[in-house]
Amino acid sequence: MFVSPIADPLASDKMNKKLVKLIKKSMKDKLVQRGVKETVKAVRKGSKGLVIIAADISPIDVLSHLPILCEDKNVAYIYTKSRAEIGEACKTKRPTSCVLVMTPSKEQAKLRESYDRCLELVLAKNPYV
Repeated sequence: MFVSPIADPLASDKMNKKLVKLIKKSMKDKLVQRGVKETVKAVRKGSKGLVIIAADISPIDVLSHLPILCEDKNVAYIYTKSRAEIGEACKTKRPTSCVLVMTPSKEQAKLRESYDRCLELVLAKNPYV
């Protein structure tokens, strides 16, 4: 499997499973912006959350500006190995290059718990945010 050399920080297999679960749970509550266009628009407008980017995108130039934008807006981001897994988690047949999982509200306690755990793991791997 092809993984881009600029894909840093890259999620481990265990972390990847947690991120996919988080996307699936967040889809139910409509807290996911998927695709480059929607993700960039949401981050630019100031949405807070966690950006998950696929590392097997070719050409990578399509979303090489996204990590820089995330750093500017203080939004955590991480790369995962497979865009097909992200697409599957978003309940689409098409592979998805990136998603933004927005921060759940206080009423969504169960989702908030798994979101916080994933965010903690991402922040431990990514010193730039």
